[in-house]
Amino acid sequence: MRSRKLLVLILLAGTLTGLLVWAQQAPIFRVKVDLVVLNVTVTNRQNKYVTGLKPTDFKVMEDGISQKIAFFGEGNQAPVALAEGQPAGGAGGAGGAGIDLASDTFVGTNVFILFDTSNFMYRGFVYAQDAISDFVRGLDRADSIAIYTFSRNLNRAAPLTRDRTQAVRGLRQAVVGDDTALYNTLLLTLRDAARVPGRKVVIIFSNGPDNASMLAPDDVRAVAEDEGIPIYVISTAEVNKDPISGNVFRRITARTGGRVFFAKSWQKQTEAFSSIRGELQNSYTITYYPQSNPNEGWRSITVELTGDAAKKYRIRTRAGYRPKT
Repeated sequence: MRSRKLLVLILLAGTLTGLLVWAQQAPIFRVKVDLVVLNVTVTNRQNKYVTGLKPTDFKVMEDGISQKIAFFGEGNQAPVALAEGQPAGGAGGAGGAGIDLASDTFVGTNVFILFDTSNFMYRGFVYAQDAISDFVRGLDRADSIAIYTFSRNLNRAAPLTRDRTQAVRGLRQAVVGDDTALYNTLLLTLRDAARVPGRKVVIIFSNGPDNASMLAPDDVRAVAEDEGIPIYVISTAEVNKDPISGNVFRRITARTGGRVFFAKSWQKQTEAFSSIRGELQNSYTITYYPQSNPNEGWRSITVELTGDAAKKYRIRTRAGYRPKT
């Protein structure tokens, strides 16, 4: 009797071992649906923001392949799902990311301010703080703000919050000193922003020259492109005195769908912040699930207006992305 029980146990153990080996060797098929999120700004010939447009007014192309808009929103309102834009199989929310765009996640914008506190910013430092403080207080109540300061290292002065007082308090505690590692600290800021669901932008306030980073600016730009995070730059340097930084700022902002402002005076800095605030309040959120595309490298994105609007208005958005593997 004992020998029979022992035989049964041996057979069961062998069967389980065989199942485990089969499970380890069997092919595993994973299907990942990524939602591409675009911040789109539309202006007329007088550079005034154009509002009130509908999903049917936009045409989205990826590598020349027409895309179906999945979610559409204007300003700080939550994007609305469009039935025709859903992927095959009817996955809701934001595909593989598990984000519900109709929830509070996509109401407002997550604004990461990266403030240069290096030695280059010694002159006009207090005025710069005033300009940033006014910008923070003037943002929509739905927006969240994080205040980061940097010189050689990054300091997270105020975490992402909707509490304006907390954000300004963190800003006012900043002190000037040390060399400038803009691109090192920008990468860390982008990594933080990428972990936050919803719309987000990074605003850099800097004097311009970087003398301490180990990273190349184009490498950091590539991360911003892939994460879909628009970068805005307000530089207090005169562009003709630092053409290298000026060209880098133009390239980073253009490729990510942001803008660069060269604002030496406090008045120009305030105007720059006002322009950025206007964009955040008047931009469109357009999302899509990419159609079948064999390209595993850089995918270019083109957003166009349809009908008569195509002739009257101009569009700005991110240039493309690299799919995650």
